[in-house]
Amino acid sequence: MADQISGSNGNHHAEPMDGVVLHVKDSSEIQNSNEICFQTDQDSGFCISVPFLQKLIAEMFGTYFLIFAGCGSVVVNLSKDKVVTLPGISIVWGLVVMVMVYSVGHISGAHFNPAVTVAFATCRRFPWKQVPAYIAAQVLGSTLASGTLRLIFGGKHELFSGTIPSGSDVQSLVLEFIITFYLMFVISGVATDNRAIGELAGLAVGSTVLLNVLFAGPISGASMNPARTLGPAIISNRYKSIWVYLVGPTAGAIAGAWAYNVIRFTNKPLREITRSGSFLKSLRKDSNRQ
Repeated sequence: MADQISGSNGNHHAEPMDGVVLHVKDSSEIQNSNEICFQTDQDSGFCISVPFLQKLIAEMFGTYFLIFAGCGSVVVNLSKDKVVTLPGISIVWGLVVMVMVYSVGHISGAHFNPAVTVAFATCRRFPWKQVPAYIAAQVLGSTLASGTLRLIFGGKHELFSGTIPSGSDVQSLVLEFIITFYLMFVISGVATDNRAIGELAGLAVGSTVLLNVLFAGPISGASMNPARTLGPAIISNRYKSIWVYLVGPTAGAIAGAWAYNVIRFTNKPLREITRSGSFLKSLRKDSNRQ
């Protein structure tokens, strides 16, 4: 297709002018993937691979629909005399997480959460150089969804869909840490361990979110996700106790990911583990084999 468009070797060039020059390279130039290059002049510019751009778009859309449905249920509940109820809001959050995991999980990994992205990076299951772009896509998706809800329902103060502690900041901080630890522990188990049933990852993660929102929602808002809190806060310009929802979920996700790594030390059956000796001895043997 690229050869047909260019009429020669498939390259798309534009003469340098004042502004940005777009240069698309096809697979004959870039092995394994395409790249889009933005050149500001003859000596400077940057390139981004098309597959990675697709991942960012998937993260943005996934986070958008996640926040639109979840925060939308909160706004409808506030505007329609509690018609949705807390169990209803919990179900909406759980279902939308499950649906979006199955929809784009095979494209971007379905993080939708800066805390999850950072936690994966600390465990070397996600490249650090891609973390800023993923977080930017997630926050952008959340902000756009919150803006959409504001346009639909108005910007009344009482219809704020963000998260604010109902008690003390410390109480919500501890609760956010624990429920995000729980969430990330489940994610690590069902999505990163090849011994788990991968087809059930969306169901397990969505159910965990549902449970967390059901009991932690009235206390901290059950954010578990800095992007979920940042989007409504940016649109409504309300940043009260915002640090709680940046520190708590991030620290909880990192701790949860590493906690699962501690028990992910072998793929041997239980009877062989107990016969072979201690945890450290088995771990040392496995590392030596690698």
